[in-house]
Amino acid sequence: MKPGFPEAAASALADAQLRANLGRVTTAIRSKRAGAVAEVDQWDELVAAGRTIKDRVLADLPTWLETLEMSLVRNGATVHWAEDAEAANRVVVEVVRSKGADEVVKVKSMTTQEIGLNEALARSGIAAWETDLAELIIQLSDDEPSHILVPAIHRNRAEIRDIFLARMHEAGRPAPPDLTDSPAQLAEAARLHLREKFLRAEVAVSGANFAVADTGSLVVVESEGNGRMCLTLPQTLISVVGIEKVVPRWGDLSVFFRTLARSSTAERMNPYTSTWSGVHPGDGPQEVHVILLDNGRSDVLADPVARPTLRCIRCSACLNVCPVYERTGGHAYRSVYPGPIGAILTPQIRAHPGDDTLPFASTLCGACQEVCPVDIPIPDILVHLRTRVVDHRRHGGPDPERMLFGFMGWMLADRRRLAAGRRMLSAGSRVWGRKGRVRRLPPPLSAWTNSRDLPVAEQPFRRWLEERADGS
Repeated sequence: MKPGFPEAAASALADAQLRANLGRVTTAIRSKRAGAVAEVDQWDELVAAGRTIKDRVLADLPTWLETLEMSLVRNGATVHWAEDAEAANRVVVEVVRSKGADEVVKVKSMTTQEIGLNEALARSGIAAWETDLAELIIQLSDDEPSHILVPAIHRNRAEIRDIFLARMHEAGRPAPPDLTDSPAQLAEAARLHLREKFLRAEVAVSGANFAVADTGSLVVVESEGNGRMCLTLPQTLISVVGIEKVVPRWGDLSVFFRTLARSSTAERMNPYTSTWSGVHPGDGPQEVHVILLDNGRSDVLADPVARPTLRCIRCSACLNVCPVYERTGGHAYRSVYPGPIGAILTPQIRAHPGDDTLPFASTLCGACQEVCPVDIPIPDILVHLRTRVVDHRRHGGPDPERMLFGFMGWMLADRRRLAAGRRMLSAGSRVWGRKGRVRRLPPPLSAWTNSRDLPVAEQPFRRWLEERADGS
């Protein structure tokens, strides 16, 4: 069983190279994003527009989904509804098998990672090849993504070169033996490796950044062009789309195209924006399947406080400003969705052991909401989810934290008990500390004093106040 966030974060904090990689990249992305956003005079209006569009959809999601389904069917696509990960994976496996294929190429997709599609395909004897460069690095190294935008953010160029040399030949065309850590050479090695897969693949799997209800169009934005190869060359395309990705009309995309690129890659516009609307004879995939995935999203929708979580457009801006993420990295969250958005989304769509610690993986500084292009109130939702966790634990067994705060409440409720406790603490400070500071306490209180002193006032506040009052 994987540990919760506190244990995983403690391990990550001990990795100096990881912290260096994260600090360097997130600092650079933050700076570039701030410059890109500052160029737009109406940025706040765009954020408000994006929030309004998303909220309008979420307020009547069943209706917009039905509209989307009708538009997709009209365009020649086959629509499947999947209640959970198992149902979605089953549909993908069945479609791939029906084509007689034993491999698929994939566009970078967090939704398919969420449902564990690669593992489900592998269990059925089907190889899934990631074509995004960062996802390829992750796949070749048997690693896990640690960032939404830059999944291999925790790897440096030397590590990537070593991965390509050691593992690329196992999955297809090998890396050149004289490969260096030059970005151009690494990209070229990946391009030649992937080209073979693009040209022979009969089936592709994608996600979607947006699904337009009135036109039945799906949209993928990416920076490399690999996604476009997946969306045009194979004869069969399977798209796994979260039900929250729907937008009402084609014109709504103009808002998100302006905010998504600047928030994620700090670019004025996305390098590759691909849209597809069903089947077009002689052009692109001749069989299109769209799987509309719930997987806990309806439960989020039903919670008025947590519902804004579903506004997320996966830009990753909140990760890049989060002081917790910058020091722990994405692996500590034990989810495909790391950082602040993962801290609120994962516990709501998944119930793995340790997920209830994620809402506490935050300082509540509010930086995440400030940069969110759809104004998700992440701090408010974190507090809401923390309340849920506390309420749940209240009905469970003994909880050390709850016992401690219960004892403190009992002490603070009576002036005489408080005074007695203060006298005991003062006496203890003379035994365990000096000069008004307790430097060492016995277990379990040693967890505090192992890393910090406990200051103790030489004179209680009440006595100080009484003396001042008598003097007046």
